[in-house]
Amino acid sequence: MNTSHAIGLDIGGTHITAAVINKTDMKVLDFSLCKESFDSNKSVSEVMNIWKKVICTAIENSKIKNITGIAVCMPGPFDYKNGICWIKDQSKYEHFYALNIRELLLETLGFNADFPVLFENDAVCFGKGEVFKQQENLSKKVMAVTLGTGLGACFIDKGVSISSGNSVPADGEIYNLPYKEGMAEDYVSVRGLLSHYKSLSNEDLNNGLELYALAKSGDQSAISVFERMGEDLAKVVIPWIQKFTADHIIIGGKIANASDLFLASFNKTIQESGLKVEVSISNDNEIAALLGAVSFLCD
Repeated sequence: MNTSHAIGLDIGGTHITAAVINKTDMKVLDFSLCKESFDSNKSVSEVMNIWKKVICTAIENSKIKNITGIAVCMPGPFDYKNGICWIKDQSKYEHFYALNIRELLLETLGFNADFPVLFENDAVCFGKGEVFKQQENLSKKVMAVTLGTGLGACFIDKGVSISSGNSVPADGEIYNLPYKEGMAEDYVSVRGLLSHYKSLSNEDLNNGLELYALAKSGDQSAISVFERMGEDLAKVVIPWIQKFTADHIIIGGKIANASDLFLASFNKTIQESGLKVEVSISNDNEIAALLGAVSFLCD
């Protein structure tokens, strides 16, 4: 059997991860994994140069000569079919609004215009990747949530992503669901955490890592911010766990690394609602996202 390889990209508001993936076995070539943190509000040319460096390093490290496609998991709002970015006023990719990312990628990498490039929602990629990693999920209804600069979600029924119908929110998205004084992402995201902390302490922090360090050092305001986020996340997802009749909810994304600070309040709120659902934290967000993205090239 001929083995073919593709590039998987996990692109977030503050990072890019690239790897070459064996499409036949659905395995990441470990030595190809390359990632870098960056400010996505830099100019388009600066951001694209960072992407190029990471992608080219992954290919070089893999020693694979024949790459057959690129699969990109990208946060929304985004036109995944046509590769056009519609992210606006979200503190990320401020200069990318209405740009064709497919064309930018191919031009930056020097690839032909007809080279296969596929885009999919980052949360959907994460969810599908988790299903590939845990085969028992192929028989379940899984809701996957990603917590980071944004709030992502996907709904997977026996391995198939569901984004329409009465059992899921519009387009399978939860970030824009009405919640409290705004929408869910205003409260459940890095932005929400930092905003809440400022309201308690009157201090501006630069990022979620600073907040996490404060919480781990015993700062009560920082601790309470994470606990409140866990409660808010539960209240956002409970109606959709019920409507989708999810068996399993998987939480990933950068903020999932702080699960020791919010998982107890999340679980408590879920239990108080009377729901019975398996809850787990992904310890391998990036690998799951990369596998999930490339799985769409194989479909």
